[in-house]
Amino acid sequence: MTAILFLIEVVIALFVKDKFIRPYLGDLLVVILIYCFVKSFVKISVFKTALGVLLFAFTIEILQYCSLVEKLKLQHNTVAKTVIGTSFSWEDILAYIAGILIVLIAEKQCKQAKRLQ
Repeated sequence: MTAILFLIEVVIALFVKDKFIRPYLGDLLVVILIYCFVKSFVKISVFKTALGVLLFAFTIEILQYCSLVEKLKLQHNTVAKTVIGTSFSWEDILAYIAGILIVLIAEKQCKQAKRLQ
């Protein structure tokens, strides 16, 4: 799942130049991607992992607010601008929260499905 989400994110970053998929769906998917990545290597509870990923996403957004890319003099580096981002947005925060809610709902449903087996 992690690899598929990563490929989707790469396609969005490289080829999608719209006003919905890239800014909102991309941000929603990125927290799901990070969650899946972390869970593939570390055995931590669903809630702690989800909370950690959400706090990480919030931190990146705050660093965007503080113009980290410019302070690091990376404003001409396309990769840095894509990975770190360049502008703070409350909509991004909402997209991160929505992504984590999707994770929590999906994990809860998977847990319930396993109990029924």
